[in-house]
Amino acid sequence: MRFVLTVLMFASISCAVADEPQRPRITGISHVALYVHDMNKTLAFYKDFLGFEQPYSLTNKDGSLHLTWIKINDRQSLELFPETEAGSDRLYHVALETDDAIGMRNYLAAHGVTVPDKVGKGKIGNLNYFIHDPDGHIVEIVQYMPDGWTMLNQGKFMPDTRISTNMPHAGILVGDLDKAKSFYEGVMGFHEIWRGAKNPAVLSWVHEQIPDGKGFFEFMLYSDLPDPDKRGKYHHFCLEVPDIEKAKAILEARAPLIGYDKPMEIQIGVNRKRQLNLYDPDGTRVELMELRTIDGKPAPPSTAPPPQHPPAPTAHLERTNNSFL
Repeated sequence: MRFVLTVLMFASISCAVADEPQRPRITGISHVALYVHDMNKTLAFYKDFLGFEQPYSLTNKDGSLHLTWIKINDRQSLELFPETEAGSDRLYHVALETDDAIGMRNYLAAHGVTVPDKVGKGKIGNLNYFIHDPDGHIVEIVQYMPDGWTMLNQGKFMPDTRISTNMPHAGILVGDLDKAKSFYEGVMGFHEIWRGAKNPAVLSWVHEQIPDGKGFFEFMLYSDLPDPDKRGKYHHFCLEVPDIEKAKAILEARAPLIGYDKPMEIQIGVNRKRQLNLYDPDGTRVELMELRTIDGKPAPPSTAPPPQHPPAPTAHLERTNNSFL
C-alpha cells in the first residue's frame, strides 16, 4: 500500500511539472528606450556624432512625432520618445527579445508576474508587451515577426560610420539585490557572471547575463536613489568597440559637427577593460568599451556586501508585491 501511494504521489508531481509552462528562450537585448527633451539635438548626437542611422519613425494622429528609432544592428536599436515630463528619468524601458512572446506571457503569468490579458502586435509588426521588475523598471518582451519592420529591414540602415555594431549591456538602478535576483534569476533565467566594487566596503555592480545569449544587464546598486534628473549616469547602455583609441580619434574629428565639448577620456574600469564615457544631450551615459581586458586576464569578482537601501514607498511596495507573489 505504501508503495502504491508513493507511486501515485510521484506521478502527481510529474504531471504538475509537465503541465507548468516552460520558459521560452530569451536571446538578446532588443533595445533601450529613452525620453528626449530636444529631439533634433539628440538625433544629431546619435546620427552625426556616433554615426548611426534612423531607419523609421511613427507619428501621432496630429502628425507630431510619437517615436523614432536608431539602429545599432539587425536585432538591436534605441527607441527615442519625446519627453512627457521635463526633468524626469530619461529611461523609459529596456527590452528583451524572445522567440515566443505568447509562451513567455504564459510562463510569466504562471510565476506570478503581472502580464496583459493577451499579446498584441505593435505598429511595426512585432509582438510585444510590458512587465515590471521589482524596482519598477518597465521591461518589454519582444518577438520579431517575419513581416515586422525589424526583419523586413535586415541588412539595411547599417552604415560604415557606426561607431559600434553591438550593444552588450544596459545598466539599470537596483535597490534590493535579493529581490532583483529573485526576479531576474528565479523567474527570467538570468545568471550572474561578475560583480564589482568602487571600494572594498560596498558592492557597486552586478552583471546578470540573459539565459540564451551573451548580453547582460548591469545592476547599478544604490543606497540612496538618485533624483530622476540625475540618473543618466546610472541608466546607461554600452557599445562595444574593438579599438578604443581609434574610436576616440573618430569621435574627436566628428565632435565639432554637433558642438560636443565634453571631455573624452579613456579609462580602465574596475573590470580591467578600457572604456570611454560619452553623454547624450539629456545626460544619458553611452559607455564605449573594449570587451577584452587590458592583459587578457579576467577581473576577479568583488566580495563586498551590497549597499543597504532605504525602505521603498508604500505604493511601490504594493505594486511590487502584487506583481511577484
